[in-house]
Amino acid sequence: MVRFVDRPADTPAPATATTDDAVQGEITIAPTGLAIPVAGVRPEQLTDTFGDAREGHAHGALDIMAPTGTPVVAAAAGQVEKIFESAAGGHTVYIRSPDRRWIYYYAHLDGYAPGLAEGQRLARGSSIGTVGFSGNASPAGPHLHFEIRLMGADEPWHGGRPIDPYRVLANPPAA
Repeated sequence: MVRFVDRPADTPAPATATTDDAVQGEITIAPTGLAIPVAGVRPEQLTDTFGDAREGHAHGALDIMAPTGTPVVAAAAGQVEKIFESAAGGHTVYIRSPDRRWIYYYAHLDGYAPGLAEGQRLARGSSIGTVGFSGNASPAGPHLHFEIRLMGADEPWHGGRPIDPYRVLANPPAA
C-alpha cells in the first residue's frame, strides 16, 4: 500500500483512492504537487544532474538513484502516450498530462508494471514499473532517468522543451 508523505502544509492532498495498491513504500509529494517518482526517495536525497555533460550533449533529466526493483510511480496524473524500447533509454514510458502541456519521461526501467498499456490513464502515484539499468545505463548505478518536457500544441511524444526536474521536485533554495 502506498503511504503518501506530505511536505509543507500547503502541499496538495494526494488522492489516495486513485493510487495503485500494488506499489509498496512511501511516495513523497513535492510542494508543486508532483510525486517524486521513485518510492521511498525524499527530496533531500536527490542530486541535480540536469545539464551534466553526457557523451557530447547536456543531460536533460534528473537521475534518481535507487536499487534495482524499487517501484517507479507516475509523478502526475496523465495518459500513457508511448511505451518505447530505446537503445539509450532501455525500457521507457512517456506520460502526457491531461491538459497535454507536459510529458513525463521515465527511462532505464527494469520492467513495466503489469498491464501497463498505451492509452491507459494513470493517477499520480500509479505504478509504472521498477528502477533498473536498461539501455545504456550502467549496472553499477541503477537509477530512474526522469524528464519533464513542456510541450507545444500538437507536439509529438518525443518533442518538447526540457524543464529541470530537480528544481520542481527538490524545491532547492533560490541561488
